[in-house]
Amino acid sequence: MKTGILRFILSLFILLLALPAYSDTPVWKVEKDGYQLFIGGTIHLLSSSDYPLPPTFEQAYNLSQHLVFETDIQKIKDPDYQLKMMSELIFTDGRNLKQLLHDDTYQALEKYCLSKGIPMAVITSFKPGMVSMMLTVLELQQLGIDVAGVDDFYNAKARQDGKGLGQLETAEQQFSFISSMGEGHEDELISYTLEDIKKLPATWKKLKLAWRQGDLKKLKKIALTPLKNNHPSTYNTLLVERNNAWMPQIEALLTTEEVEFVLVGALHLVGNDGLLAQLSAKGYHIERL
Repeated sequence: MKTGILRFILSLFILLLALPAYSDTPVWKVEKDGYQLFIGGTIHLLSSSDYPLPPTFEQAYNLSQHLVFETDIQKIKDPDYQLKMMSELIFTDGRNLKQLLHDDTYQALEKYCLSKGIPMAVITSFKPGMVSMMLTVLELQQLGIDVAGVDDFYNAKARQDGKGLGQLETAEQQFSFISSMGEGHEDELISYTLEDIKKLPATWKKLKLAWRQGDLKKLKKIALTPLKNNHPSTYNTLLVERNNAWMPQIEALLTTEEVEFVLVGALHLVGNDGLLAQLSAKGYHIERL
């Protein structure tokens, strides 16, 4: 069960785009002083009916010699590595999740897990960020969303085609971010997750349709604003801090003759804290592909 859940570790970053200044495609070209790269907002978990992907992904892929992902996808999928990193995602200091939740929140979690056949003994040993992901992934799987997403697809394709591969953070760093989610706000994160998954079937359909149509304003309203308003600490940990850490690396890519295709969870492209806005503020020219 543990390795099966961890195989979908990236699926926390489901499908989030929103930058009204740039619209109609999840892929952009960034250039300055004759150097350029492509940057695409991705979905990390899909269903078979979502293929083929929007054509701009293939266009950017064909024009690029090197692909850059958030992390080392091959390593993070490896079962041995997943087991090794389990200590990052479970309590090892004698605590458990029940001790950190209000009684009503714990009872709601227990009721949900009972309805899904999930042992509470397993759930309470995990940190809140992992529990939130587990519940979300379980709901997505029941909706038929259990096929490799954009990142996985192009990682495999690039390996087959012999293109260069890179990442913006190590697999260990990504696990650390997930491990720290909800720290100090455990009750808030779990209660929000339980409410959010009730709406997931309807929300997912709207998100996916809007993504394929490039309706970024709708995606912002559905996905970005609730996360930022209801989970500012998670927003800061998963997006702001990581975007700021990635920016120098992306700028370094824009000094090479090689054309790169950077693929990140699309929420990283959002708003004033997003990569596109930061690049634009630094004088890079950004246009829709």
